[in-house]
Amino acid sequence: MHRSPRVSILYCSQCNWMLRASWLAQELLHTFGQDLGEVALQPGTGGIMEIRLDEELIFSRKEVGRFPESKELKQLIRDRIDPERSLGHSDR
Repeated sequence: MHRSPRVSILYCSQCNWMLRASWLAQELLHTFGQDLGEVALQPGTGGIMEIRLDEELIFSRKEVGRFPESKELKQLIRDRIDPERSLGHSDR
């Protein structure tokens, strides 16, 4: 049985970043639909915003110094789960 990828978004609840994290989750679910097995929101502390695909860290606010753009995040996930997929306007 093939297991669908899991995305986890670890966000800082102290910084009130839940809305940003849930918006990113919504964008991913809208774009990838049934190709993702799960998108999980995980509250954390200390200014954290990390996105993982399965166990691989694909974005870290601490490392990059900014939040991920929706387009950028979609491209990072697409490149790992379905490199041939077109993201329409997000590829431009």
